[in-house]
Amino acid sequence: MRTSPAIRSVALTYLSRGVLFIPKAQLFLPRKFFSCQAKFADSGVDGSFSSKVVPPTLLAAEKEEAKAILTLFLKKQGLSNAVAARTINKSDLFIDHLVSRLHSVHKSRYLVGRELTTLEIRDALIPYLESLLEEHRSVLVDLVENFPNPPVKGKPVQPLSPPDITLDSKKLKALSRVSEAGPAGKLPPRTLYLMDLGLNLEQIKGITRRFPAFAYYSLEGKIKPVVEFLLDLGVPKSDLPTILVKRPQLCGISLSENLIPTMTFLENLGVDKRQWAKVIYRFPALLTYSRQKVEVTIDFLYEMGLSEESIGKILTRCPNIISYSVEDKLRPTAEYFRSLGVDVAVLLHRCPQTFGLSIESNLKPVTEFFLGRGYSIQEVGTMISRYGALYTFSLAENVIPKWEFFLTMDYSKEELVKFPQYFGYSLEERIKPRYALVKESGVKLLLNQVLSLSYCDFDKALKKKMKRMLSDKASNDVKSDEDLNKELNSDTS
Repeated sequence: MRTSPAIRSVALTYLSRGVLFIPKAQLFLPRKFFSCQAKFADSGVDGSFSSKVVPPTLLAAEKEEAKAILTLFLKKQGLSNAVAARTINKSDLFIDHLVSRLHSVHKSRYLVGRELTTLEIRDALIPYLESLLEEHRSVLVDLVENFPNPPVKGKPVQPLSPPDITLDSKKLKALSRVSEAGPAGKLPPRTLYLMDLGLNLEQIKGITRRFPAFAYYSLEGKIKPVVEFLLDLGVPKSDLPTILVKRPQLCGISLSENLIPTMTFLENLGVDKRQWAKVIYRFPALLTYSRQKVEVTIDFLYEMGLSEESIGKILTRCPNIISYSVEDKLRPTAEYFRSLGVDVAVLLHRCPQTFGLSIESNLKPVTEFFLGRGYSIQEVGTMISRYGALYTFSLAENVIPKWEFFLTMDYSKEELVKFPQYFGYSLEERIKPRYALVKESGVKLLLNQVLSLSYCDFDKALKKKMKRMLSDKASNDVKSDEDLNKELNSDTS
């Protein structure tokens, strides 16, 4: 694997600080079918490792991460927030079971005092949860809630319970870890450090409410190394609060085993290493996705006909495209644009953010608007091909007001097919003032010339057109005088 000079430099810096840099080793657990009784009797521990060697604070952090992973997994299976919360409320023994599996799988890590990263925990638990889903399907919730008792297959789903008081109390406990002053009257060191970075207490509490595991991250072992790494990459200190609020999980990522290898992998795909500070600010979650998730999106982009260079530019300008589901979002959107005659590869390259829009709520209404104004499917396709951002504008606040003003201008509807960028200019600050100057001068300019030229070039084009108009008028006047003289001479003769 090639590593960029920038990454090598940062990696060497962290090696000098005692941080080990080794290639990412992904954990793949076999998806096997085990009997329910065997799982419960064994609990995933072979007896040779005791959780007593794990510090209490680390154990609490692992439980919080396991809960977060289980919650997302249950929601992915279609459970509502309320049902997922109720299940988590009753899952203490199952959570302990998941943590025991982590200790069993990674016991060599714990014996040498190494913490697991968020990605390692996720990579270990999700395949196991998937194997449980395959085996137990409709009674998975019952299995989780009643662990270690075997689930009763065919058991009806229970009605929703009252609000999750226990879950709220756990959030409150996490909040107390970041907001309660110690015996000396000072806030916890983690909180003081974050406040020194520019976060206020309410932001820190907000992060903890959304992601309680953050309250258990080691300041020296996780948070500080990641923050210092970002600063070394050129991320301004003023950007750190926004980055941490957007993706606190970033502080749970191992530098040597996950974050640096992931960045190197993305650089090899063409991400501009000089732009990492901007990329991370735009979408810090990019560095927390698994290699598999990234590769699925990359494979789709190749499938659409994009070159490696184009993919690199897309990931640099619009890194959040990695968060879009290929099957639920990207592929259906590509098929929709193809139905309009759009070159999907060109559109992805020019305006990848368009593929994050809802087909029903954003794309179809704009298409139907133009079809209702007399444009053909082919013309609409040409417009979006020439100006991909057209579909990112609000129909009510942008497209309709500008369309209504366009109808008052002396242009044919075909002019918008040639220059759909019209909808990207400010109506009050650009379109109306410039068109007023054109009308006042009495000349005619192409819509493209009216709007796309700089103010200086627009003024030059306007004066040049006016000069030509006056010259043509003078020439026509001379011709008219000559014709009149000819007529007079003819009458005299």
